[in-house]
Order: sequence, then structure tokens, then C-alpha cells
Amino acid sequence: MIFDILTIFPSMFSSPLEEGMVGKARERGLIHVRVHNIRDFAPGRHQMTDDRPFGGGEGMVMKPEPIVGALRAIEASGPAARSILLTPQGRLFTQEVARRLSLLPRLVLICGRYEGVDERVAEYFTDDQISIGDYVLTGGELAAMVVVDAVARLIPGVLGNEGSALEDSFSQPVLEHPQYTRPRDFEGMSVPPVLLCGNHETIRRWRRGQALLRTRMRRPDLFARLELSPEDRELLEESQK
Repeated sequence: MIFDILTIFPSMFSSPLEEGMVGKARERGLIHVRVHNIRDFAPGRHQMTDDRPFGGGEGMVMKPEPIVGALRAIEASGPAARSILLTPQGRLFTQEVARRLSLLPRLVLICGRYEGVDERVAEYFTDDQISIGDYVLTGGELAAMVVVDAVARLIPGVLGNEGSALEDSFSQPVLEHPQYTRPRDFEGMSVPPVLLCGNHETIRRWRRGQALLRTRMRRPDLFARLELSPEDRELLEESQK
């Protein structure tokens, strides 16, 4: 899969794209991430990418010409891509959105800055608008990193254990169960005995019950979307004891 990222701060991506899962996936050729400097497509000696908003107001707005020029250059290089503007005004980025994007051959991620991007870019030159949450960042670069990470890990071969992505929180509308590792006892706190019993079915039931209980307590909005099976109701009741 190919990720093309449009930004005025390309150096922000150097370390995140070289480390961890994303870095290994790039080394193995499972994903390709190309960072494009929007300023390279800005006309004029000063390569201006922003200007004052029409109608007045605070701050600056990103100009359409450099972004559209970059998009057209990327489009000409093929293959076909889905262009996404990262903006607080976009639809919420979820695990399901990440899953659908992971099925595409190529994504173009446009990193907005300042007071935003000229509306004509959003309306006529992009396929989608995405927000990673109901808060405002100084720019879309961090949001682009989030999207790349969340989408890349769903591409076959990227994770060492393919089952990990299927069991993630939000793959279903339920949070993940508590996790423990060595040492068995840490500063007087012990691992739940059920995880040491060796009975896989007993452990499965405990984990499911804990996941349901955690979801109800921490994310009642997700819990409200769940369709509980008779076993789920039984496990939830047991987990409260």
C-alpha cells in the first residue's frame, strides 16, 4: 500500500516513519510512505502556502494552488488514490474507517495548518475529510501519523501475529480485557489467579467478562451498541462479583 503525505513540515515524519512497526513494514516493502513538501508546488520566489482569509478574521488560511498542484502531480504518477483532508471538521476516524482504508491501494493524506485549508480544496479536490478526535491540533501532521499507523497495522503481513488486529479494542464495540505479564507479583500486586490456571476456556470466559465490564464502566457509549448474547450477560454478571 502507498501513503502519500502532503505537508509543509516534512521533517516531522522522519523519525516516526523509521521506527517500530511502520519502519519495519517499509523495510519489508509492505507499505510505501512518501512525504511531499507542499512548498515545492507553491508558485513564486517565496513559495507562499498561506494567506489572509477573505472577509477578515484571525490567522492565515492555506492557499489552494500548492495543494492542488501537489495532488495533480501525485495523480499523474499513479496508481489511483483516495485523497483525505485531515481536519477537525471531518468525520471521526474509527477502527472501521481504518479497516476500510486498509483495503485501498493508495491514500493521499493532506495535512492542514493554521486556520484551515481553502474550502475549494476540500469541496472539489478531495475524496474525504477525517478527524482523529474532537480537539484541535496545531496541524494535520500528527493526525496523518495516526492514520498511517492505524491503517498500516491492518495490512496483511505487517503485524507478526495476524490475530492481534482482530482482537484489538474497537475491532468490535468492546474494549480489550486487562493484560498482565511477568513478574507474577509486583510490589504486593498479583496477577489474577485465573490467568495461571492453564484452562483456556476458563481464561477466555474471564477475559470476555472483564472486557464487557470495562466497556460498560469506561465507554457506556460503546456498550450501548453491543448486542449481548446470553453468555455475555452471564459473564458480565460473574465479573461484577
